[in-house]
Amino acid sequence: MKVIQFYKNETQLIKKAAKQERDAQRLLYEMHAPKMLSICRRYIRDLHFAEEVMLNGFLKIFTNLKSFKFDGSFEGWMRRIMINESISFLRKEKQIFFTEEIKSYTEESWNNINTELEVEQIQELIDSLPEGYKMVFALYAVEGYKHIEIAKMLKISENTSKSQLFKARKMLQQKLNEQNKISNGAIKI
Repeated sequence: MKVIQFYKNETQLIKKAAKQERDAQRLLYEMHAPKMLSICRRYIRDLHFAEEVMLNGFLKIFTNLKSFKFDGSFEGWMRRIMINESISFLRKEKQIFFTEEIKSYTEESWNNINTELEVEQIQELIDSLPEGYKMVFALYAVEGYKHIEIAKMLKISENTSKSQLFKARKMLQQKLNEQNKISNGAIKI
């Protein structure tokens, strides 16, 4: 049996998937599912719920594929859908809470963090943040959104976004310091 390579070009693949060609949709899903799951997982602690949100995101992607105009990156377009799906899920589950704003912020440097933690351990630390902190931290520090964009997405004030980020960083710094003390043998359990 001769194996024929399906579509090399992602643009062709997207156009075929937009015409409801299942093989093209499957290939797009297989190409992007791992990264899209990691995006959903950034916002949603439980892997099963993150997978459900990712699948709903792909349903929305394939339903609206004809609206993709090839202006920007396809992955960026999908990423935005996954983030919005994650936010919608957390809103529906009433898991997003924002604490009150603080009026003054001091920018602390994050470049001097000395840690030997693995990616999974860092994700666990981020997961331990309150949902509001975690969401703003992920949108700002990982996704690269500005506070004004985060405020619009989450329907909060720009100052609340800044405050949540400040508190998230402070809490993460404390947790990292605790982890470092434990790993350096200063604290024995």
